[in-house]
Amino acid sequence: MREYPTLAAVDLGSNSFHLQVARVVGKQLYPLDSLKEMVRLAAGLTRDRKLDEACQTRALDCLKRFGERLRGFPTHAVRVVGTNSLRVAKNAADFLVKAESVLGFPIEIIAGHEEARLIYLGVAHSLPVSENNRLIIDIGGGSTEFIIGTRLEPNKLESLYMGCVSHSLRFFPDGKISKGAMKRAELAAQTEIQSITTEFSADQWQEVYGSSGTARALGRILRLNNFDDGNKTEGITLTGLEAFREYLLKVGDIRKIEIAGLHPDRAPVIVGGFAIMFAAFKELSIPRMFLATGALRQGVLYDMLGRFHNEDMREVSVRQFMQRYRVDLGQAARIESLSLALGKQLLANYPDEETVEDALRLLSWAARLHEIGISVAHSGYHKHSAYILGNADIPGFSKMEQMQLSQLVLAHQGSLSKVSEFLTNLISLAQSIALRLATIFYRSRTNIKLPPMKIHAGSEACKLFISQAWLECNPLTETLLNAEIDAWAALKINFCIQGTSSKEDFS
Repeated sequence: MREYPTLAAVDLGSNSFHLQVARVVGKQLYPLDSLKEMVRLAAGLTRDRKLDEACQTRALDCLKRFGERLRGFPTHAVRVVGTNSLRVAKNAADFLVKAESVLGFPIEIIAGHEEARLIYLGVAHSLPVSENNRLIIDIGGGSTEFIIGTRLEPNKLESLYMGCVSHSLRFFPDGKISKGAMKRAELAAQTEIQSITTEFSADQWQEVYGSSGTARALGRILRLNNFDDGNKTEGITLTGLEAFREYLLKVGDIRKIEIAGLHPDRAPVIVGGFAIMFAAFKELSIPRMFLATGALRQGVLYDMLGRFHNEDMREVSVRQFMQRYRVDLGQAARIESLSLALGKQLLANYPDEETVEDALRLLSWAARLHEIGISVAHSGYHKHSAYILGNADIPGFSKMEQMQLSQLVLAHQGSLSKVSEFLTNLISLAQSIALRLATIFYRSRTNIKLPPMKIHAGSEACKLFISQAWLECNPLTETLLNAEIDAWAALKINFCIQGTSSKEDFS
């Protein structure tokens, strides 16, 4: 994969949007620029889980400004990720079309576990090297991530559906901070956290760090207002949180909070974030939380950097899935080799070299994972494979990448009508043709010697050139290839097999 001297990450959070630009020096990143705007997508989610017009307008206006800063960046030097609010919004797809148009770059929606992994990566790179197990808690606008890891490796990942914006709106909708509302907010957060208490109990870690806005805001408030018995060090303790809790109940109204360390933009959501933090301290018996500078956007940058240095988490995940589902390694290698050879021919004239590189990488992963559904049942295994790939937590992959992988695997066998929309894209069409043909030629699951082949395709036609003599010696394969003619004809694509003499040159 091509390297770039400058990278940029955009985090479309449920509370705020962040843009981080960094310079690449070897395997290190040095910050160059950052932008942040409070957008509060989570506050714009209606009862039927749709983003309202007001929050969409705020978001699009912000992305226009980010787009100006990113103007001139190569597509592959920028990664944009959306989190909880875009995961749950029913009209996210429509919004993303507009968002990508004004920003100028594709947007990936990442799963909760992937968000947690990237947060840990960002935090871990900001901390001194240690062999201790570290618990990281990141309270976002719509979700809260809990991660335990050592050095740069996360070991346990969880994402809970509660955040500072959603919790504030749910329990303090009118801005009033009553004892009853506070207690309900804390109990609701504790109930959520109880589902992970065993895995994240105090005997599992030695240090605790808080990342992102809520933790940093609470840390500043406790320090600047002497809520922690005069302790001037950065961090959060239960004693300090209890003192701040008393202050909030005394003030009694979010709109009346005036306290050192609290930025006006953070004030409307600080009570919900506090309730989650207080519940985490109580439920997990946390004595002290230190504050981390790293967060999701830094994790995205380091993940991008790893891909350039052949340390792609997606490749690691594919290998782990192959092992978990006991993939036939020999067959996977055969399918991968032939599908890539055919894919390169089919995409030879595509104008964007990096897009082709990405497409072939996805084809390679699909070829190696297309049979994982056999672990469920051999009958209709391609459907089981597609379901697993579309719904499992696969570290490193965005929701869009998982969808593409799932659809490609679903397309490799049987009727094509189920993936007709997926195949309207020229890249997806080429990938699917390559994978389907590879599984046909290696149906015997042995290392047979194949004849030279030449293939090319457009949006409405595909022609395969292959030795006629070889086809006559392999009647089953010839029958299966002829069946492809009908399969593609159903989508109005003319798939044609051209028999050739054995002496024809395909170079």
